[in-house]
Amino acid sequence: MDLDLISAFIIGLVGGGHCIAMCGGITTMLTSALPQQHISKTPYVLSYNIGRIFSYSIIGAIAGFTGSLAIKNLGFPIVALKVIAGMFLVFLGLYIGQWLMWLTKIEFIGKRIWQFLSPFSKKLIPINTVKKSLLLGALWGWLPCGLVYSTLTWSLASGSAINGALIMTFFGLGTLPALLTVSFGVVQVKTLLQNSLFRKFMATFLIIYGIYTLKIAYTLMI
Repeated sequence: MDLDLISAFIIGLVGGGHCIAMCGGITTMLTSALPQQHISKTPYVLSYNIGRIFSYSIIGAIAGFTGSLAIKNLGFPIVALKVIAGMFLVFLGLYIGQWLMWLTKIEFIGKRIWQFLSPFSKKLIPINTVKKSLLLGALWGWLPCGLVYSTLTWSLASGSAINGALIMTFFGLGTLPALLTVSFGVVQVKTLLQNSLFRKFMATFLIIYGIYTLKIAYTLMI
């Protein structure tokens, strides 16, 4: 389980460039919409990221609970879920490297949920309280994202709602550095994360790690 948590954190960290591409515009919009009379934007930035990570945890708990039902009630082997998690990690690497974009088809499924939630976000702007930024972040966590969905397969294979929630919490913490650099205007880090060569290097790392995960699952099967 400890390895799963570390892995989830690394996935979030490595996928930082993708986070900026997917959510950087939203982060900038949220930051620019903050009340100008406040000198510090830190409480607002932190609160909507806390809301976002909280939503990841809820989704992870749902996935973990679903996986536990499949294992206990349907007799679905946990090794098979580990294989799925490894495969999705490979697909994620190919997606981030922009070599194979199959995950966009899975993102399409999440768009239906986002179409339902999106109107609520408009009611929270302008952001003039920390509570509003927290709620907006919680809605933001449901945005369709291949990176999130790939990590959710780890929650699915975790065996319980608590483990599933923890995996997605650590994933969310891994995404923080990239999105905080956008909020606070750290241009150098943002430039590095969006660099094509760096992105492909990180994508290759994910593919290798996915293959390693599949190898472990295969070892458990024999």
